[in-house]
Amino acid sequence: MLAWGKRTYLMGIVNVTPDSFSDGGQYFDLDLAVQQGQKLVADGADILDIGGQSTRPGATLIPVAEELRRVIPVIRALAALVTVPISVDTTRAVVAAQAIAAGATWVNDVSGGTDDPELFPLVARAGATFVLMHRRGTPQTMQSLTQYRDLIGDIRAFFTQQISKAQQFGIENIILDPGVGFAKNTEQNLTLLRELHQFKTLNYPLLIGVSRKSFIGQILNQPDPRKRVWGTAAACCAAIAQGVDILRVHDVAEIKQVTQVADAIWRNHGSLS
Repeated sequence: MLAWGKRTYLMGIVNVTPDSFSDGGQYFDLDLAVQQGQKLVADGADILDIGGQSTRPGATLIPVAEELRRVIPVIRALAALVTVPISVDTTRAVVAAQAIAAGATWVNDVSGGTDDPELFPLVARAGATFVLMHRRGTPQTMQSLTQYRDLIGDIRAFFTQQISKAQQFGIENIILDPGVGFAKNTEQNLTLLRELHQFKTLNYPLLIGVSRKSFIGQILNQPDPRKRVWGTAAACCAAIAQGVDILRVHDVAEIKQVTQVADAIWRNHGSLS
């Protein structure tokens, strides 16, 4: 059971894809994906997030059957091997349903409930935790949809609308993700990281995914996503300082150290207990 406000939790990423921006193809094999999931837990992951559909800008939507083929065996195998919650990273109710049957208890929807109207009732029936992310458009169009009247206000309005829909279906466990990098340019991502505290008043746990993202690469002039771990660490510190509850990351061992020190500074007011 996760106790919000006590410490920062880590969601470890397992991309079962050939084309994710950072680790596409690394864990496309079932055995390699399962081994990576176990390693992330050993390194300190509190949740595992398993995804078969790349959500990077420009990614092509794969058939449902292919998404199922990629993620369900990995979830089923990991559910038998680890004790941490398993999340399925999908926008599709049919994938979420089979993932939950295989052992997932979280649904991480990058569309925030806008892509598939069947996702809300499914999550409600299953009693699953729902991660509701802000995004505009699709992976093909989102980077052209970065014009906001009021960035923080617009995202808050989206959250308020989607939380209401989720509650109407009876979903109780909701986590909010402002969607760093999704229909936001570099300056907007930095604004978002400066203003994360403004989402705390919605009174739901906050999740942030900054790991290895392109805005960090632009700041560092580092084209290789795998060499952005310390830039990621800096962004994670900014999030922790503002009370973010979960960090979705690739590099769990490194960011675990970041959370331990940052929590001691900001969350526990210096207490090491």
